Amino acid sequence: MDNQENKLSEARQLVRDLGALGEVRAPSDLIPMVLGRVGLADVYFSLASPIGPVFVSWNERGISALMPGEDAARFEQAFRARFGRSARRIDEAPRDLARAIEKQLSSGRAQGLSFDLRGLSEFEQAVLHKALEIPRGEVRPYAWVAVVIAHPQAVRAVGTALGRNPIPLLIPCHRVVRSDGRVGNYALGGEAKWALLRAEGVEPDRLEELAGKGVRYYGSDTTRIYCYPTCQHARRILEEHRVAFRSAAEAARVGYRPCKVCRPVAVAA
Repeated sequence: MDNQENKLSEARQLVRDLGALGEVRAPSDLIPMVLGRVGLADVYFSLASPIGPVFVSWNERGISALMPGEDAARFEQAFRARFGRSARRIDEAPRDLARAIEKQLSSGRAQGLSFDLRGLSEFEQAVLHKALEIPRGEVRPYAWVAVVIAHPQAVRAVGTALGRNPIPLLIPCHRVVRSDGRVGNYALGGEAKWALLRAEGVEPDRLEELAGKGVRYYGSDTTRIYCYPTCQHARRILEEHRVAFRSAAEAARVGYRPCKVCRPVAVAA
């Protein structure tokens, strides 16, 4: 019997023991509390974030959900509707978890965080794990995600998977933009996406401007390398050495190579 089965057995025994008490009634939150402790239910807490207060749920597998709001009852209802299990509120996050979340929000690195993505398909999980690789202050198009997870024709499906992200903000799907370069939609709303990008040093207005001009990449005429415009290396290119490209094919025709850091992929012009 594996660890999870042992915990399930313990929980069932608890229910039997409570039933044996007859007319004696246990507190209504006792069973959820115990289930949470043995990893068969989630606990949640409130957290301040760049987009306002959010609720974060967690279990022994990792963080399972993040939703904005201040209404705990509404969060519990939405959580149960989506995941089919309960979540119990706690006053504050475990110390190590709180530190890891704070570090992720400030640096963009998810070190020390684990995520419970049960219920998502293998493809959806691959999309979200790839979003975790996008550095803070940079964006990548849907097509980039599709190519690097070896599903180059699944650009639309990538967008759908990002829209189903149960842990937005911590799994940074806001760093994925449309393949034409425009900012695009976001699970928590377009306004929140623009605010998050600005907080990370990305200029959404500039992204929209470049998309309107058809500019997909920036190259350096000194290194002969081209990048996505938000790549850390593209940002270092002096204006007099910056070359704009509408497509990867255009860059390749004049002898430019793709950046090995941001790994730009070819998409239709």
